[in-house]
Amino acid sequence: MTAVGPLDAMFLLGESREQPMHVGGLMLFELPEGAGRDHVFPEGSRDYVSRLYHEMVAAQAVNPLFARRVRNRPLDLGYWSWQQDDEIDLEYHVRLSALPRPGRYRELFELTSRLHGTLLDRHRPLWEMHLIDNVEGRRFALYSKIHHSMIDGVTALRWMQNTLTTDPTRTNMPATYALPESTEPAKSTPGLVTTVGRVPGNAGRFLLDLAGLTPVGLKSLVQATLPFQAPRTVFNQGITGARRFAAQSWAVERLEKVRAITGATLNDVMLAMCSGALRNYLLELNALPDKALTAMVPVSLRGSSDAPGGGNSLSTLIADLATDEADPEARIRRIMASTSYGKGVLSGLTPLQNLMIGALGFSVAGPAAVLPGVAGRTTPPYNLVISNVPGPAESPLYWNRSRLLGMYPASIVLNGQALNISVTSYDHHLHFGLIGCRRTVPHLQRLLVHLETALTELENIH
Repeated sequence: MTAVGPLDAMFLLGESREQPMHVGGLMLFELPEGAGRDHVFPEGSRDYVSRLYHEMVAAQAVNPLFARRVRNRPLDLGYWSWQQDDEIDLEYHVRLSALPRPGRYRELFELTSRLHGTLLDRHRPLWEMHLIDNVEGRRFALYSKIHHSMIDGVTALRWMQNTLTTDPTRTNMPATYALPESTEPAKSTPGLVTTVGRVPGNAGRFLLDLAGLTPVGLKSLVQATLPFQAPRTVFNQGITGARRFAAQSWAVERLEKVRAITGATLNDVMLAMCSGALRNYLLELNALPDKALTAMVPVSLRGSSDAPGGGNSLSTLIADLATDEADPEARIRRIMASTSYGKGVLSGLTPLQNLMIGALGFSVAGPAAVLPGVAGRTTPPYNLVISNVPGPAESPLYWNRSRLLGMYPASIVLNGQALNISVTSYDHHLHFGLIGCRRTVPHLQRLLVHLETALTELENIH
């Protein structure tokens, strides 16, 4: 039995039918040569994908991370813990689906929207994987979701990369849940139950780090973009349990040209794309506030050798999106200044202090998420979450001879935070995954058009 860490427990406590707390991803593959030749539904594709499915559910071993379920008994005094499931049913967790004709991305994203809006069963390990056949253009897809209490986006991508290869002829490759135990991420940081009984030195370090946040916080107030400075927008209202998912890829080369012109980081250019798209989307709805939108941007601590955390090891910063600026160059300059200062503040903190900031960044959205009637009636802590998780450096990559074409993240939306934009990189492209409440964020797919428009505007900066 392993205690659930404090940040991980937040994702369990905050879950409801309206706000499932799992993260997911859609991977798009090209069928290997010989799997079929027809341009719509290739002859033999069903046999190929069906064979993959049967190989997946026949896995002889399941990695311990994917074979544990959550427990919260009265005997545990309200604390959550992980318990190994010795009778995991892979035919429940792994499912085979097929798109109706013509199998366009429209149908694929509709199916992904429905799958992402359903809750995971807490009586079982908190993950599912869906193999999706009949995608047009000799393609198939793999949608997977896992509860955010088990894993963060950086770790999820690392697991995914361990299932892929640069060898286009390799077969008998496992899915993520069947990876060898040696690839399991570091053990969870002890929860409060086990920390209380530890040596005073650890408690002393915790208290010193906590105390150290106070002067840092005071020093930062002058320039930093802080929570609860965001305007109210259509994104900051109550949500339903239904989701809409949209995705698209952009060549990194285009963003690199903007980076060279402006001196921005690649992440700043991505944020500027989002800023321009959000501005145009809200203008289209006649709902653009006079005050600039802000975004909570997760910052991974996985690069730190002594980074704490359990399934999640994250800090956060609040970025000014400068949506009140009509000029794209002025917008990106403000974004650059905001993120640079935020990263400077985080770099002066210890890993534990960064983790505390991360927990605070997520928790400030909590009141609107869990208290009835709060969403839309109070100042939001920020308007949305925008995350950029680096993907695999090598390309192209393959899974059982099938070439990976794209990988699109699907994250979490909350009551009062109805839109999430997640991005990852692969094969010289940035892959955007947008998830939103189906009712609160109308015509979400229009944001893809506005992202292209925003990038074009940035490319025209001189």
